[in-house]
Amino acid sequence: GVSGLPAISMKSCQRLSRYEAQRTPSNAPARVRVCVRLRPSVGTGEGKEAPCVRGVDSCSLEILNVRNNMETMKYKFDAYYSATATQYDVYMGSVQPILHHLLEGQNASILAYGPTGAGKTYTMLGSPEQPGVIPRAVQNLLQMTRDASGDQRKYSVSMSYLEIYQEKVLDLLEPSLRDLPIREDQNHHILVPGLTEREITSFSDFEKHFLPASSNRTVASTQLNNRSSRSHAVLLVYVSQTRGWPPYAQRAAKLCLIDLAGSEDNRRTGNRGVRLKESGAINTSLFVLSKVVDALNKGLPRVPYRDSKLTRLLQDSLGGSAHSLIIANIAPERKYYFETLTSLNFAAKSKQVVNKPFTQETLLDVAVLLWCSQILSCHSTLKALSSSLWLVRKDRPYFLVSFPTSSLLPMENLEPALAEKLLHLEALETQQAGAESCALPLLNTPRSERLEFRRLLEETRRELQVKTLFFMSHRDPSKTAMDEGQSGNRRVRHDTTSYYDSCYIQDSAPGSENKVPSEWEMVLQPELMARTKENILAILNTGSVKDLMALHQIGKKKANRIVAWRGEHGCLASG
Repeated sequence: GVSGLPAISMKSCQRLSRYEAQRTPSNAPARVRVCVRLRPSVGTGEGKEAPCVRGVDSCSLEILNVRNNMETMKYKFDAYYSATATQYDVYMGSVQPILHHLLEGQNASILAYGPTGAGKTYTMLGSPEQPGVIPRAVQNLLQMTRDASGDQRKYSVSMSYLEIYQEKVLDLLEPSLRDLPIREDQNHHILVPGLTEREITSFSDFEKHFLPASSNRTVASTQLNNRSSRSHAVLLVYVSQTRGWPPYAQRAAKLCLIDLAGSEDNRRTGNRGVRLKESGAINTSLFVLSKVVDALNKGLPRVPYRDSKLTRLLQDSLGGSAHSLIIANIAPERKYYFETLTSLNFAAKSKQVVNKPFTQETLLDVAVLLWCSQILSCHSTLKALSSSLWLVRKDRPYFLVSFPTSSLLPMENLEPALAEKLLHLEALETQQAGAESCALPLLNTPRSERLEFRRLLEETRRELQVKTLFFMSHRDPSKTAMDEGQSGNRRVRHDTTSYYDSCYIQDSAPGSENKVPSEWEMVLQPELMARTKENILAILNTGSVKDLMALHQIGKKKANRIVAWRGEHGCLASG
């Protein structure tokens, strides 16, 4: 298991300069890069088997030809790592060079392929002493975003973690038995609705989420591997970039780190029952993966991405829009000869696949940013005004502005300063809507920002409504009846200033309004208190369920009970 991920020294890792991070990205086609890593032989002395594979140079290797022992078959890849290569060598030689594409808004994928027991999980995860691709890439990426950030450029990084077990997509961050769907949006991006996403700002944040999730992955013991991965594990790291100078834009990129389950020969593994079913699902998905590569190389009109969950999820990585790297892990022992040969053949045909990366950038309208800042400004003003309504002078009654329950607030019920702010906001909306389109600029903002603005405004509205609920029962019955007697929902407009003044106790001494009060406190008029009690009693005795629910701390269940009690025992009497 993964007991811990050590802190990785970044001094030895190449760092992107600000110039490199901000350069114009290239959208040129990119071939899938393939490297091969040879696992060290298992066993010592006489029990150690002679290898069937040997390296030729840093990019080539050769394997025995079983049909003719006098011949060998030679393969050439982008890189070859011998049994003496370290985790650092693999990372710096093949993985680190493709990470800078993420800061340019382009996707990247790193996939570990090979038979069971060939070292795929070790390559991707490593050990506390020798961390693998995943911890190194995440820490390097976090460092790159910190180095490239500035006043005008902001980055955010988040992660998701899933496994594909017996053709079911399962969340590892929030484990459940629910099979998550795989969808494709209108821009042909592959996504998994309902998959948990966690924001990470440091490597310790990553460890906090990743280590427990790794223990949720399905593993089991077979005759060939004591800790055989029974599922394909996929770590998704999202990088979002916001540019703060014209043209204002957002870039989004995704890094896929895939640890595939190994292909298995059930005659040798001794799989039975559940293990046999797991092995069948693994081999089927890997077979479909091979079919996808063949279809791409042959230029077939239909590529069978949908034939398995794995290939559907890897649609971006093979023939899609990502910069992809395949690390083919092989074993040197002769007993793994056919698995090694199959892996080399898959790696050889995979390097012919050409992807078409592109920068995923969304331009932001300046009007949108201005409109958003105005919304936040008005929200702050609303909160300040609502707070000021709680301070009442000693010689004035407890008074609050009344708001109807409708989301459309009549201006006659607003304090002048508040009404002026809202009118200014409405004028700003109309001005920025544009002559050619009636849609608000807000519709073009990211969904997360729209939800945040909506939440802030709803929070302010609810806060004001709760504070003004008490005043609803203070209104003059004749005015209330006159309002309710109008057709539809139309309300009679009252003079705001005179209505406010009628609720205050007027100062008898001239010029007293300019005097500084000695103390501030909330005081209720006895007449208002008595009228409030009468109104509440009237609602309890004659009000409908809806009227009762308008009272403080009265829900639907309590309202129904009050109506039922009233039917049995009659009206309440004032005491």
